[in-house]
Amino acid sequence: MNNAASKVTVVGSGRAVCACTLARNGISVTLFDSARGPGGRMSQRRETSEDGNEMLFDHGAPFFTVTNNDVLALVREWESGGLVAEWKVNLGSFDRVSKKFVNIQQDGMNKKYVGVPGMNSICKALCHQPGVESKFGVGVGRFEWLEDKNLWSVSGLDGQSLGQFNGVVASDKNVVSPRFRDVTGRPPPLDLTFAPDLAVKLEEIPVNPCFALMLAFSKPLSPIPVKGFSFQDSEVLSWAHCDSSKPGRSAHSERWVLHSTADYARTVIAQTGLQKPSEATLKKVAEEMFQEFQGTGLSIPLPIFRKAHRWGSAFPAASIAKEERCLWDVKKRLAICGDFCVSPNVEGAILSGLAAASKLTEILSCL
Repeated sequence: MNNAASKVTVVGSGRAVCACTLARNGISVTLFDSARGPGGRMSQRRETSEDGNEMLFDHGAPFFTVTNNDVLALVREWESGGLVAEWKVNLGSFDRVSKKFVNIQQDGMNKKYVGVPGMNSICKALCHQPGVESKFGVGVGRFEWLEDKNLWSVSGLDGQSLGQFNGVVASDKNVVSPRFRDVTGRPPPLDLTFAPDLAVKLEEIPVNPCFALMLAFSKPLSPIPVKGFSFQDSEVLSWAHCDSSKPGRSAHSERWVLHSTADYARTVIAQTGLQKPSEATLKKVAEEMFQEFQGTGLSIPLPIFRKAHRWGSAFPAASIAKEERCLWDVKKRLAICGDFCVSPNVEGAILSGLAAASKLTEILSCL
């Protein structure tokens, strides 16, 4: 079969690199994402302050680094297209006991990249490349392998057909994970009884939950000498960064994003459950995280905006396919990819998406 006649569906815009790579190889790609827009953990949150000003927050991955040459080539391409820029700032750690900053890394030691004007800019651009049809706000309810047609049939949450495809890329581990049922009350869309080896690997991927706190201040937090830092000896906070210091961001207010520790998030989830957290829960989390931030002794003023968000299972704590970089069933042309395959970061997600695209491109060219 000529690649131009092949149709593949990619589920989850976080693997837009995979979708774009397939399209560049002449494969028609339909991307489904239940969210309103692209990005996954690289998404950008749009909020409005009390005075009516729009504020944007990178409330997931704050930046990414690159060590692999294939990924670096992509990043340079994105950089030349204005989608990515280097974030030239100093980072460090804050010792909660001594109340001092330590291990300050000078700019230039490791290049830190960010999307411009938001972390989701990369996914947003890739999702609209020629050959990629992106459908947001569309959740997948079921994948079914049609043996007589040698095709995949995909249905929406309402049972309506979303099309038939020569191959599937399942980029979200929750599409096949038992955790999907715990969160949604529905069975996972992809039944892997035909591939028990893959099912075992995906059954219980350990994850680190996290709460993100988005803050905006009317004035700069001048006592803080760095633009991003980890916390030592804090049971509540693990990370903080000044989001408005990134290239291409509005300077109307100084905006910070704080991440909780995994243990703190697990404690809250154990008390409130895996379902979508209530407004009361998020307000309590926001208060506790901000109190911990104020407790640093850094003279943190009251913010003009404060809101928490929960990442329930976005941060994998294990890598299940480091060498293969994706999970692959050649008979049914099914690839499962994501940072949980390679390494729990943006570069790991990109490498896994490239591997999945390579597997599908090769097999479809032989049909």
